[in-house]
Amino acid sequence: MNTICITMGDPAGIGPEVVCKAIADMSSDERATTLVVGDPVFMARANALVKAGIAFVPDDGPCRPGEVRLCAVEAPNRDRILPGVLSPDAGEAAYRCVRKGVELARSGAADVLVTASLNKAALRAAGHPYNGHAGLLAHFTGVAKSYAILSCPQLSVIHVSTHVSLAKAAELCRTSLILETIRAGHRHMLTAGVERPRIAVAGLNPHCGEGGLYGSEDDDHVGPAVKAACDEGLLVAGPVPGDVVFQQAVDGRYDLVVAQFHDQGHIPAKLIGRHETVNVTAGLPILRTSVDHGTAFDIAWQGVADHHNMKAAIALARRMRLPKP
Repeated sequence: MNTICITMGDPAGIGPEVVCKAIADMSSDERATTLVVGDPVFMARANALVKAGIAFVPDDGPCRPGEVRLCAVEAPNRDRILPGVLSPDAGEAAYRCVRKGVELARSGAADVLVTASLNKAALRAAGHPYNGHAGLLAHFTGVAKSYAILSCPQLSVIHVSTHVSLAKAAELCRTSLILETIRAGHRHMLTAGVERPRIAVAGLNPHCGEGGLYGSEDDDHVGPAVKAACDEGLLVAGPVPGDVVFQQAVDGRYDLVVAQFHDQGHIPAKLIGRHETVNVTAGLPILRTSVDHGTAFDIAWQGVADHHNMKAAIALARRMRLPKP
């Protein structure tokens, strides 16, 4: 069983709560292979709030059956962090937890990093100009680019671009970037246990441009990227029209779909997978899964947050393996 490291996320949000709820549902063996990174006070508060009954112990000491190790990362100005209120102190706390989690994963203390949600605005208010976890993880691991994957039992989707405008997404639909995304998706599917991934690449334009009537990107860039990937020995098809490719994947024709932009991939993945859709970051030297929701400040620290997406992120983390060189 993989040892997982779970970061608490933004302490003003629902992260500590869903972490505690997910741990409460774990077996004794699963707890023994779980390491939480977070502020001890906030984790204790969440533990009491949801009546999880978790016995947190220091990560550098003995751990008896049923106990859970906690790597203490103290939040700055703890008393100024209020439930559901965006603050730079909460953003800084989330930043520190991710930094420590990456350190533990890179050192081998954990096999997979699992992250609770942070708030991008709070992160920036704390002086860290990154686009959320993706930018943070790339920064801490030294990679030039990472890739967003949404995964659920019925469908896996990787994105050529994510948090950019539609106009910018069209500019980024270029052969080299699409090919790199295909390669990253292929490597991810190997970590998920798929030995010979079948990949479909979605077209950018309606009906893949209809021979240039609705844009030339699919002919000029998507098609050549697919050919180059096939020449490398990968099983890749495309471009496939975006209005059919996801249904084909759900029907079992493909293991992974390469989406050209954020909403093209996020909408079907979230609609089909619902609470089981997990966020995975590909292209890193570590394995990482995450919840696919935000900090939910409107319901934070009320004890009502749904933890099933965190459980799904943990379940996928338990199954992932780095492919052999």
